[in-house]
Parts: sequence; C-alpha cells; structure tokens
Amino acid sequence: MVGGSAPEILMSNSFPAKKQSDMTGTDQERWQRVKNRLRTELGEDVFTSWFARMELDAVEKGAVRLSVPTRFLRNWIQSHYSEKVLSNWQAEDSSITRLELSVRSATMRPIPVKPRSVEPVAPVRDAHVGLVNGGESRANGAAPFMSVHDALGGSPLDQRLTFDTFIVGRSNTLAHAAARQVATTRRGDQLMFNPLYIHAGVGLGKTHLLQAITWTANGGDRKVLYLTAERFMYGFVSALRSQNTLAFKEALRGIDVLIIDDLQFLQGRSTQAEFCHTLNALIDAGRQVVIASDRPPADLESLDDRVRSRLAGGLVVEIGSLGEELRLEILKSRIAAACIHHPGFEVPTSVLGFIAKSVTHNGRDLEGAINRLLAHNKLTGQPVTLEMAEREMRDLIRPAEPKRVRIEDIQRVVARQYNVSRADLLSSRRTANVVRPRQVAMYLAKILTLRSLPEIGRRFGGRDHTTVLHAVRKIENLAGNDSAFADEIETLKRLLQD
Repeated sequence: MVGGSAPEILMSNSFPAKKQSDMTGTDQERWQRVKNRLRTELGEDVFTSWFARMELDAVEKGAVRLSVPTRFLRNWIQSHYSEKVLSNWQAEDSSITRLELSVRSATMRPIPVKPRSVEPVAPVRDAHVGLVNGGESRANGAAPFMSVHDALGGSPLDQRLTFDTFIVGRSNTLAHAAARQVATTRRGDQLMFNPLYIHAGVGLGKTHLLQAITWTANGGDRKVLYLTAERFMYGFVSALRSQNTLAFKEALRGIDVLIIDDLQFLQGRSTQAEFCHTLNALIDAGRQVVIASDRPPADLESLDDRVRSRLAGGLVVEIGSLGEELRLEILKSRIAAACIHHPGFEVPTSVLGFIAKSVTHNGRDLEGAINRLLAHNKLTGQPVTLEMAEREMRDLIRPAEPKRVRIEDIQRVVARQYNVSRADLLSSRRTANVVRPRQVAMYLAKILTLRSLPEIGRRFGGRDHTTVLHAVRKIENLAGNDSAFADEIETLKRLLQD
C-alpha cells in the first residue's frame, strides 16, 4: 500500500466543499488523470454509469474529497469501486491515505402524491436519462431531472429508439400497437392493457419499444421510469444497505408508468418479493406497468408463482422473428439514417436483397451489416458491391435456429400421442398407462429444452429433481434396448421440432 498506512474510506451525507478558488490546477489535473485511468480500467459504459457525475471537492491533509449527486451513487461506489478510486489517487499522490465520499444532495425525497410544477431545465443531451417527467416534451428537447431520478437512477435511454424509427411488420404489429396505446394514454384514462408484457428473442425490438414508450409517455403530468431488471436489483440492494428501503418503495410506487426491461435477469428472493409488492401496488392503484423479457411469464421458472400469475393476467404479446420483407425495410431505414451523416453512401438494390435474405438472426446483425458496408466505403473509398458484401457478411450468415420447444408443447404432444390428458401427466397417478408417457415427456423436456431438472420437476406437478433424473435414465435405457421405442422417441422429437 502506497503511503505506508492503511487507507480510510469515509462516507457522509455532506462535506463542506473546498472553494473553487482554493482548488489548485495540479489537483484538477490529477483528478483528470485519475478519471482517465478509471475509464481505461473499467470501460466506457461502467465509467459513464457510475463516475460521470462525480466531482472533486478538495485535496488536503492526505484526504481526497469527492462528491456525487445521489446517495445511491455514493453507496454503490463505496461498495464496489472505492478501493480502486483510492489506489488510482495514490498512484498520482503517495501522500493520499483517505477517500471521503459525499452526497451533494443530502437526502432522498420520496415522490409527492400530486405532481409538482417544475420549471424546464436545459435540453437533455445525455443518453443516461431514466426518468422523463412533466415539463416540456422531448420534441422540445427538455426533460427535467426530478428527485426520483436521482434517488432511483433510471437506466440509460437511447434517443434513437423512438416510435418514429421502429419499423412495423407482420411479426411485431400487435406489440407496436399495444405499446403506442400505452404511451399515449393520459393520466386518469382507463388503462386498456395492464400490465403490458412483451417477450421476444434477442435483437427483435423489445427494448426499442420500451424506450419508445418512455420517450412518448413523458408529456403532461405522468411520471415515467425506465429500469432494467439489473438496475432495479441494484437500487433495492443499495436501499437495503443504506437503510432507505421505505423511501425506495415510496419513490417506486409514486411512478405513473413503470417500465422494466429484461425481467428474466431479476434474481434474489427478497428482490423478487419487493418487485411483486411494487407490481401489485401500482396495478391496484391504476398505474401502468410495462415489462419485457426473452420468454413468456409461464417460462420464467425462477420467478414466484404470484408474479408470473399477475404478469400473465395482463396483455402478453410476442414479437416474432423478422421476415425477409421486414428485414429489407429495416435495412432501408438504417441506410437512410446513415446517409444523413455520410452523404454519398449508397447500397445497390442487389446488395440489400442479399443481406435481407441471408442475415436472418436479428435486427442487431442487420445494423452490424450496414456498419460494415459503411466502414468499407468510407475507409477504402471503394463502392459497395455484391462481391464485397458476400465477403464481409460471412460470419453474420448463420444457420437457421432450431425451433424453441416449450415444456407445455412437449406435454401436449406426448399426451396426444399416448391418449392421456395433460392433467394426467401432472397428476400423482402411477398406473402404467400414465407413468410411461410422463417419463417420456420428462426425458424430452431434458434433451429439448435448457430447463434444469428441478425446473422440469416443478412443471410436472411439483416433482423432485431425482424423479426427473430417474425418468431420463429409464427412457435412455429403454431406447437403447428397444429399436421400436427409439423410433417412437425420434418421431416425437420431429413433431416437436418441425
């Protein structure tokens, strides 16, 4: 340890900041170098999320005094990055032995029940805007930061992800229409879909729709908060550690439109319980909730039954895979956007057709394809050709993904094949005409899905994982010794995967 003594890291709600006139140029230069080190070591995303609003207040008597605008930020940095910040300071000044973190805004104020009149602030240029509340609309470039945003730390928003830039096709028409309806509903209006639950695979537009709702729903008197499930967990855990759970709950439950992205990542029994209480409180109070995940509520085995039941009680909409026609429209839209900043960038129709036909995985791959064409064109000065596109797109052309098989599909197909009911498969009946189909269904669930043995057991009437393991081994042995039975299993696989 540099400096010869153990470091001290202190927290406070407030420290008297050193006057700017007393701050030396050397102090600020060192602070800039420390920030550059942190950016290099942690990456741009982490640095922007946690250190962009940190300020140097004073350097004196072996102590560095830094401040952040919220208690949440202070607690998170204290728990995860304080030693790293201190060690980087000590690399600049070996006399530093103490780091003091303070909050510029000392207290976390709960959201008032009635919206306050807030003067608009300067236009928002920062992508890290999680709460859009009252004041001027985004079209006018003003979205004031409220105390709830400071308290909860909304997740970053991308200003490109609006309804205007969302391309509508057959696979996403219903999800888009429902999102539009939610976004344009005014406070006090009857809520048509609550909660609205959108699920889809990676890169098919879930986050785009959720952020479009956030940008659009910011008008008038509604408070809108967009959070990833991960950020929700961070906020709750931080509130627990700082003993601010009551303020955290009051702030969340004062939201008019709560938007949660990537719900599949919500972990922890206490966090899920708090999410369930928040969900119930908001819906019961007539507040809008919007959720996105990579699977439907019934497939979120890690979530409590009560949460899945409440989510399934709203409007559940799936965004399907992108058809070729929709992929072509997305490509045209992305090229038009690129041409605004890069006049002269042209992509022949034959190249567009090739990419739309060949790059089928998701919208992000399509955007990556356009970026490659643009880079080639601008860096080499060569025009975009079909030959060049075929060469550059090789790794983006992936084999078609196998159909995603659900346990419910397996139970339905097996029940029909063996002339039993799905209820029989889930029951405690142990007659031969039920036990064998149940074991077959468990075996297929193990080999055709990514579900764990305990999850499969729970989906088959709450059975123990050892029961599932016994079924899997039993069917493997039978199939290995009986070719007719093995053919029967293969037939079931084809039925489920076609």
